[in-house]
Formats: sequence, C-alpha cells, structure tokens
Amino acid sequence: MIQSMTGYGKSVLHLPSKKITIEVKSLNSKNLDLNTRIPSYYREKELDVRKKLASSLVRGKVDFSIYVEMTADETSTTVNTGVVREYMQQLRNVTQVGASDDVELLKMAVRMPDALKTEREELDEEEWKHIDIHINEALKEIIQYRIDEAKSLEEDFKTRIRNIQSALEEIKELDGDRIEHVKERLQKALTDLKVEVDENRFEQELIYYLEKLDINEEKVRLANHLEYFLEQLASEDSNGKKLGFIVQEIGREINTTGSKANFAPMQKLVIQMKDELEKIKEQILNVL
Repeated sequence: MIQSMTGYGKSVLHLPSKKITIEVKSLNSKNLDLNTRIPSYYREKELDVRKKLASSLVRGKVDFSIYVEMTADETSTTVNTGVVREYMQQLRNVTQVGASDDVELLKMAVRMPDALKTEREELDEEEWKHIDIHINEALKEIIQYRIDEAKSLEEDFKTRIRNIQSALEEIKELDGDRIEHVKERLQKALTDLKVEVDENRFEQELIYYLEKLDINEEKVRLANHLEYFLEQLASEDSNGKKLGFIVQEIGREINTTGSKANFAPMQKLVIQMKDELEKIKEQILNVL
C-alpha cells in the first residue's frame, strides 16, 4: 500500500496550567527534510523527537511544532523593576522631559534588553510523558492522512497503467500491418526509381532492415515493466523511489517503440502511452 508524502496531524493536550498543541505537516521531498519548533524548556528532548519523526515518516519535507499556551493566572515572566527605572532615568536625562511624560518613557523602557525576566522552567518528565503520547497521536493522524491521500493516487496509477496496457495490445495487433506497410513502401520506392534489382539481394537487405525495426523485445519488456509496477503498487511497503525507477524503464521502452514504429497508427498509440506516463510521473513524485 502506497502512502502520499502530503499529510497533516494534530493533537491537543490540556494540562492544569497550559494547553499544548502538537502539529505535524509534510510535503513531498526527495529525502527527509525535517524542521522542528520546540519551546526551550523541552529542547533536551528534541533529538528523541527527531528520531521518532524520521522513523515514522521516512521521507518528505516535515514541519513539526509544539505550541504552548499558558492557561493559569500565574506567569513565569515578570517586570525587572530596577532595570526599567534605570532605563527611564537615563531616558529623562537624554530627552530632558518632565514627570508628565513618564508613560511614554515607560513604553520605551519595557522594550529595552532585560526589562522583562523569565524564570527558566525545568523539564517535568511526567509532563513530557503526556506530551510524548500526544506526539504519537499526531503521528498516527498524519500517517492515516497519507494513506487516505494515496488511495486516489493508487486508483489513478492503475487506470493509467491499464490504458498503457490497452494501447500496447493495439500495437501488437498493428505490428503485422506495419511490417507489410514497410515492405510495400520500399517496393514502391524501387519501382518508382525504375531500376532493376537482384531479388535475392533485395530480400536480404529487406530482412536486415526489418530486423532493425523489430519491436518484439520492447513489447515483452514493456508488458513486464507494467505488470511489475502494479505488483509493487500492491506491495505492503510504500516505495516511491522504486516505482519511479520502474516508470523510467517503462518510458525507455515506449520511446524505443516509437523510434522504431515507422507507422503512423502505431505512433499515435505511442503518443497516447507517453501522455499517460507523463501524468504518472507527475504524481509519482508525491509517493513516499
């Protein structure tokens, strides 16, 4: 079962003094591109979080965030009164304003460095256990999102592969007519030249020429690649890179068939197959 690299997961944890929101978003990428936003007091757990994300999500551009909203009346941030007063006094000396302008000076002072001080929170291991559970919940949600997103991709791939298989069957039916068409065209060209030719030599050259146009190997390989693609699509593991390699091989056989076709009805079918394959290539980039 394939997975999309596009996904979203979210989990919210309510604690007595805070609300913690965990979000995971992912988009397609060749490798794992992981960005994390974690409050400083949980930072020592960042490495564990990154390992968990890498193990669960494998590949994609992943954004992970932990947002903390304090819900208690108490706050760990306080005004550094002595520093603010000193700033205000220095501003008075510089601007030479009176006491009536203290409100404006206060606005300026609280923006200065060290005007506010925050007591560093120590990591609460019990609290982190709850957070870790909700990280797992967010990961389950994003993985399910990826699976659901991939279902439509899988159906689209199957439809387009079947369309290519159908065109391949038509090519097989046309192959006999194509050979006869090539023979007739060469014979007509010789007749138009009004020259005498050695029939035996002509037959030898014709056989050599038709061997160059033979597409039996291409038809067999293309049919095998199409079946292999469907097999890998139905496998338990999602492997977008492997599917991408198979698509490249399918494209190679289609291109070779087109270059050897030398027959307009067959070339039309080759164009149809290329069109279907291009649409698969566009979507395969989003498969995990």
